[in-house]
This record gives sequence, structure tokens and C-alpha cells, in this order.
Amino acid sequence: MKRLLIGGTAAGLAATALLLGGALRGSPSASSAPVANPAPAADSTAAQIAKLQAELRGSRDDVNGLDALGLDYQQRARETGDPTYYTKSDEVLSRALRLAPRDLLATGGLGSLALSRHRFREALALGRRARAISPTTARNYGVIGDALVELGRYRQGFQAFDTMATLRPDVSSYARVGHARLLLGDVAGATSALRLALDASLGQGETEAWTRVQLSKAAFSVGRVAPALAQARAALRAFPGYAPAYDALAWAEYGRGRIHAAIAAEKLAVDRIPLPQYVAMLGDLQRAARRPAEARKQYALIGAIQRLLVANGVDTDLETALFDVDHGIRLRSSLALARRAQRERPSIDGDDVLAWALARTGHCREALGYSNSALRLGTRDALKLFHRGMIERCLGNPAAARGSFRRALALNPRFAVLWAQAARKGLR
Repeated sequence: MKRLLIGGTAAGLAATALLLGGALRGSPSASSAPVANPAPAADSTAAQIAKLQAELRGSRDDVNGLDALGLDYQQRARETGDPTYYTKSDEVLSRALRLAPRDLLATGGLGSLALSRHRFREALALGRRARAISPTTARNYGVIGDALVELGRYRQGFQAFDTMATLRPDVSSYARVGHARLLLGDVAGATSALRLALDASLGQGETEAWTRVQLSKAAFSVGRVAPALAQARAALRAFPGYAPAYDALAWAEYGRGRIHAAIAAEKLAVDRIPLPQYVAMLGDLQRAARRPAEARKQYALIGAIQRLLVANGVDTDLETALFDVDHGIRLRSSLALARRAQRERPSIDGDDVLAWALARTGHCREALGYSNSALRLGTRDALKLFHRGMIERCLGNPAAARGSFRRALALNPRFAVLWAQAARKGLR
């Protein structure tokens, strides 16, 4: 498994090294941090939390118990979408670290928590601290690599993923390699890595379902709707009721032109875990289905969810800026928010959101520079190409704009509920 990423994409990484001086998005092309181990069922997690809480009432200085409870709180946050569990995890893991300053589980757990909260500089520091405690623990390199990628330091991030895969070739490391290859535009290579992850996760419930969702997203990103649909359905068979699988199913149904089936699937995702990207997708689908009152209800809900996230330490600047710019909400304020978000997350996603905000507010010359940065890895992302086309049109270059729209639609004819039709109109 040595040099699984770099060896497989040497040319891409060489180009990356020369060009270098990541998002929770509505698009299914986005990648989330991969799960590391099979997760218990939701009721099992709740029962385990109750058991640990009872035990710790009698022994508040039990570092091992605090570690286990802190990690279970993070799992519960994933299961429910309730960010108050992030605050609880922070409290108990920080207590464990005060009791045992070189506690590896608490240090790494806080690093993973920082990733979940989109606090990537903090995650990088904690990942490096965990690596200093145990240089041969693979998951430390996952935290480091994830943080570096979100900070736009791709070559270093990919090297961390390679080290992780060398130390422990498993679902988590394979999935990170797959994500890196997607960023480099190597969809076939990404699919191969994700299939290795799938082979390692078969029969493991949520872990298998999560891996199949990543395969579904990768397929959909390049317009391969049939395999995207098949993997989403297989994810639901592996772990019935899994919210990310319903979201992937909604995108696949939308890709087939079945908007009402897409709405039904996304409603199931929202009912289980009301994440902002699921709620936004449902609102956009309802808007496309000419149900404006229902769409407005979903859009209003997003603000409440984001406030709850912020109250529990989650940085939502980039996601909020993208939603507001997409929907024409407070554009001047959204541009300021996008600038701040890009400074904190100077990744291709941060660059793209800022480019889009600049374009929507008429700063098209400046937008072009950030669009160049957003496309610097060769990522095959139709939404970024659409944004590029809108910038070129704003700059008075209709031929270039049509070329970008054509490339976006060739990659995925239904890349975004709000904007695919706009790209088709741009060609005309």
C-alpha cells in the first residue's frame, strides 16, 4: 500500500506542487471526513453514553471513561445532527487532557472534533500533537491530512494520507485516498480507492453504507446516474434509514429527472438528520417543483440550524456565504462573509465560494483570479465550471462563457438544482 496516492497520481501531484503557492456543500461532489470504524446503532450509542455517564458519576477522574464518553458524544452528533453533542465532547475530552496531558485518545479526539467544527488550524495543531505522542498511529495522519487539505495545503495533505495508508490500509485511509484523487480530477482512480474501502467495509452496517454513499457521490459528480442510484440503494440495504444514503438517493433521482422522487428521498434525509445541506437541497427541489411556499419554509429553517451550529462552536461561514450568494440573500454581507471564510479555509472550495460571491456582486475581474485558484488542481467539478462561465460572461467574454457552460454540462447535465438550467440557457 506504500505511496498509494502519490504513486497512483504522480503526474497530478507534480503539477499540484508547481501550482500551489477543500466543504460541506449542497453539491454531492463534496467529500466529508471518512468514518474510521464501524459505528454502533443509534440506540446502542445512547445506551453506551448513559452507562458511561453513570460510571463517571462515581469516578470523575477516570481518563479512559472520559475518552470513551467524549468519542461516543461525537458519534451521537453524527447520528442525530445535534451539535450540542460537540460541546459535550469538548468538555469531557478537555477534562481528560487536563488529567493526562499526553493522552492520545483525548488529543486525537479533540482533533477530530475540531474537524467536525470546521476549525481546521486547531485540528492541524491537535493532529500534530497526537503524532508527536504516537508517530505510528495512523488516525493521527488522517486528522493532519484532512486539516491540511481544507487549508489548501494539498501536497502535504496528500502525503499525510499516503502515510496513513502505509501504516493502516483500511476503510478510513482508502477513503481519504479516494477523496484526494477526486480533488485531482482522477475519478477512475478515486473509484478504485473507494472500492478498496468498500471491500474492507462489507457487512459493517453504517461503515459500508457510508462508503457506498461516497461511491454514489463520485459517480454522480461525473453524470453517471445509474451507478450513483445503485450505490445509494445498496447503502440503504446495508444500513436502513441512513440519512446520507437518502440524500445520495435524492441526487440520483434528480439526475434521472424524477424531481418528486428526489423530494421524497430528501425529506427522509431531513426527517432523520436536519443538516443544512439536506434542508437546502429539499428547498431547492421544492422550488424547482414550483412549490415556493414549501421551499421558503426549508430556507427559513436553515438559519435556525446554522445559529445552533455556531452556538456549539461550528464555523459555518463558508456554507452560509454559499447559501446566501446562491439565493441572492444580503449579497454585500455575503461577500464579506465569503472573504473571511476564504482566509480561514484557503482551499479550492473557499476560493470558489469567494469567486462566486465576487461575481454575483459585480467584482468580476477579482473573481477571475479566485476562479483560477479554485480550478488549480484539475478537479472535475461542474459547479466550479459553471461559476467560471458566469464570471466570463460578466467580463464580456461570451465565447469563453459558453465553453465553460458546455464543459460543466458535459461533465454532469444536472450538476445543481438551481444552476443546471441556467447553464443550458447560457449556451443559447
